[in-house]
Amino acid sequence: MYFSSSSRFWQGDSAILIQNKSGATGFLIVGFSDSPELQGPLFLFFLLIYLVTVWGNLLLISLISTDSHLQKPMYFFLCNLSCLDISYSSVTAPYLLHIFSTGDNSISFTMCMVQLYFFSSLATMEYLLLTTMAYDRYVAICRPLFYPRVMNQRTCILLAAAAWIAGLLAGAPLSVLISALTYCKSNIINHFFCDITTLVKLSCDDTSTIETVIFLQGASFLFSCFILTMMSYIYIISAILKITSAEGRYKTFSTCGSHLTAVTLFYVLLACVYMKPTSSYSMDEGKVLSVFYVNVIPMLNPIIYSLRNKDVKKALNALPRRWFY
Repeated sequence: MYFSSSSRFWQGDSAILIQNKSGATGFLIVGFSDSPELQGPLFLFFLLIYLVTVWGNLLLISLISTDSHLQKPMYFFLCNLSCLDISYSSVTAPYLLHIFSTGDNSISFTMCMVQLYFFSSLATMEYLLLTTMAYDRYVAICRPLFYPRVMNQRTCILLAAAAWIAGLLAGAPLSVLISALTYCKSNIINHFFCDITTLVKLSCDDTSTIETVIFLQGASFLFSCFILTMMSYIYIISAILKITSAEGRYKTFSTCGSHLTAVTLFYVLLACVYMKPTSSYSMDEGKVLSVFYVNVIPMLNPIIYSLRNKDVKKALNALPRRWFY
């Protein structure tokens, strides 16, 4: 079964229908625009975001790995977050750049499922790791005397490994279930990557099982992580308010302000994309919002943590001396 590799050969519902159980060849990614004059600017825009994401996070990893003042649990988790952000962005950005540069918006069925798996897995790792970082800040601020004993090297490695392993396992059930669906409505994915919501809409099978799995995973991972993160910050804010001096409150809050900013951005954008009623959900609006949490947040995380953190700024200022002297 054949379909054109360029979006200019299909329009609306006239795209060729596919059925993966009888040998599906793939999908067409709509992306953002068919207009040729916009392909160049869009390519440069997303290329810039991707390069800043990769280099910014690599710089943060380099700083944390080489500066002795950053050998602390908080920065260990931040280093993991930077590795995750590079991987998270790399799942979607290179293929999107390929579409803009070549005009070929076709993706094989196998590659679509692979992209779906890694995107789901890395998204799960993201909020597990953010929750772990919130717990680290809770222990540091609310239980400072126990902090060295609780957040020792072994505990930090186990917590980080648990986030990575749990994420890799969590992405498997949905990917397997979605790969087994029959796609007979259309092969057009109205998104810039193989997102779970768009794939479910294309299936003509009963998707109630998948919707149940999505709900259960959302309740067990996303919702529980959100609750644990909020509980950590309720205790943190309560402890900060008990500090008598304004300078002490500011100094204490500055140790977790960057993480709170990153967490707020992540959950707000995630809620805007996936927590809206189906009746009011717009795919075009969803694509734009997805750009922020898929591409922009991984780019902003190094900036947020470096601008709001004195230790990171000191390490950044000292970096040229270590390189050239």
